[in-house]
Amino acid sequence: MSVDQTPVRGRLDKRQAILDAAFRVFAEHGYERASIDAIAAAAGVAKPTIYNHLGGKENLFRAVMVNSAEQFNARTLAALDAFPADPGDPDALRAALVDVGVRLGGCIADDRALAMQRLLLAESRRFPDLFAAVRGSGRDRVHDALAGRLARLAHAGRLDIADPVCAADQFVALISGDLPVLAMMSGTSVRAQDLRRSVESGVDTFLRAFAA
Repeated sequence: MSVDQTPVRGRLDKRQAILDAAFRVFAEHGYERASIDAIAAAAGVAKPTIYNHLGGKENLFRAVMVNSAEQFNARTLAALDAFPADPGDPDALRAALVDVGVRLGGCIADDRALAMQRLLLAESRRFPDLFAAVRGSGRDRVHDALAGRLARLAHAGRLDIADPVCAADQFVALISGDLPVLAMMSGTSVRAQDLRRSVESGVDTFLRAFAA
């Protein structure tokens, strides 16, 4: 006999709705000025519901940041699925790296991702352990996955890389270096043409250093 999962599903959906609403309130007002009342109103739930699902404000903020980081990590890891195994000639390699760079850059410059970074930085003194855990776990997973893909290209003779982990760090730094500034200058999402221009510049610099 199957077990009805509707109550569990409903509880998970309500929890996610609270987390999403809390993220919007924290991003707009900051931790100090955000209130459980405002979060409950944004989520369309009663105030006690938040306490039942996620506890008080501090625990809620931690859950929000972890949840946001998990979503960001999932998007960035999915972006790496397009990474070429062996694109062939140098032009195809550049085009493939630009494509992956645009996907990664789109994740990095996403409004939610930038808001998450601002919140983590703003509250790093209040939550130093959370800052280190969220930044470290996501960065390690993405960079390790990227390093593995770069290592395969090096093994195929397409890149000349002695340290794939270092090369992965440099690839991400090169394609994303201008994106936070562009986002702050525009006040909204980075324009597609600006994102592509930043990525192409970073990829060209990367290939000048590592092309076989």
